[in-house]
Amino acid sequence: MNWAEIQQFAADATIALASFCFIVVLVRNMISLAQLLIAAWVFATRIQPSESARELWQRYADLALPISVIAPAFNEELSIVDSVKALLSLEYPDHEVIVVNDGSKDDTMGQLLRSFDMVPCQRKQIANLQKTEIRQTYISRHYPNLLVVDKENGRKADAANAGLGFARTPLVCVIDADSIIEPDGRLRAAEPFMHDNGRLVAVGGAIRVVKGSVVKGGSLQEIGVAKGLVPRFQVVEYLRAFLTALVANAQTDTLMLISGAFGLFRRSTLVEIGGYRHDTVGEDLELVVHLHRHLREQKQPYRLAFIPDIVCWTEAPAALKGLDNQRARWQQGSMETLQRHRRMILNPRYGQIGMLALLHIVLEDILGPPAELLGYLVLPAAALMGLLDPMMAVAFFFEAIVFGSGLTVGTLALEEQQLRRTPSARDLMRLGLAALLENFGYRQVNLWYRIQGIRRFLRKDATWAAVPRVGFDAG
Repeated sequence: MNWAEIQQFAADATIALASFCFIVVLVRNMISLAQLLIAAWVFATRIQPSESARELWQRYADLALPISVIAPAFNEELSIVDSVKALLSLEYPDHEVIVVNDGSKDDTMGQLLRSFDMVPCQRKQIANLQKTEIRQTYISRHYPNLLVVDKENGRKADAANAGLGFARTPLVCVIDADSIIEPDGRLRAAEPFMHDNGRLVAVGGAIRVVKGSVVKGGSLQEIGVAKGLVPRFQVVEYLRAFLTALVANAQTDTLMLISGAFGLFRRSTLVEIGGYRHDTVGEDLELVVHLHRHLREQKQPYRLAFIPDIVCWTEAPAALKGLDNQRARWQQGSMETLQRHRRMILNPRYGQIGMLALLHIVLEDILGPPAELLGYLVLPAAALMGLLDPMMAVAFFFEAIVFGSGLTVGTLALEEQQLRRTPSARDLMRLGLAALLENFGYRQVNLWYRIQGIRRFLRKDATWAAVPRVGFDAG
């Protein structure tokens, strides 16, 4: 191959790569637009204004199925007491709280023992799903429905499985220990099970960033918006995910994620599949894909539901340090799940899960991050070298930034219409500004973190990098 041929090959490869990046980002945005339109239609035609907590209680207090709330905790000394108080104060007729201390190295266990007057007890497991040893179980003298399980460290999936083994109720709610459910959230999540014919196996809710809000005694006293840009950017991201993508996915029976921060499950089904997998860093996504696979292979009729009126407030990384580990871990977990369940992809046996939902995850998590990040570099370079029409580079930035911002603003409009958890018009404007600013630096940095997740997956790096905690009172 002579020099001219090498140059021509390089030019053709550059054009092909630029075209690939353009098409991938375009398809992703078209799917996001379709999800936004479906979500808007659902909000306009299907989801009615929520009943008040008092009305829900009067209607369902005698019908509510007992629930065990499982809260895995690792190094949560800054927020564990407030979190447990919030879980105990939730409005629900019959529930127990199972806190699983997953070998914390800080004073998480001490905080629990002192604050809730815990004493040792001999509670037996009815299912042994964890891989590590249970050290001791404790019951509270003041709260008979509070059980604390102290175990060796095995990461979140192992802790959730340990709690699942101690649960004795038809429904289990798995929640992060650094999260706060709104008082009526559990009753709203349980409501669909009361009208169900046995097909419903899981219910998810919306996740919001608690930073900037006022939390006292484990209760959310006042909703606010954080001062820092990084938490605001995450608010926008969470709204985009939970009020458009997941609402649309639930409507089209392609719901693939019930957040690890909050989910309500039929206990028997979780035990049937062996609970959460221990060998992945993305246990929440893997669990839902595993549920789909198992139930379809067993030819059991089933459904998963998502209720945006259920809001769980969670502590999110306050700075880029911490966010890097979180996003890399999410990316790695997604790829581990795709690899483990790859036989489902484009397999008609699994219906729309195999033909649509998993294919969308491939687009989002395998093709999407490198294609978009490369696009910011390749398209301008190709245009400057005369290999590409400059208008194509302009169009790429338009679809990646301007169009993407428009989708986010549309999501904010849905939030204002349906949930109205943004306290004031000024705060809504702040989030609108964050929706624009996130495209200039933050989005690209996140893409780089996700590339690091791909790298960790390829290297089979199983280490777990925890996100630094600042506590609910950090503002």
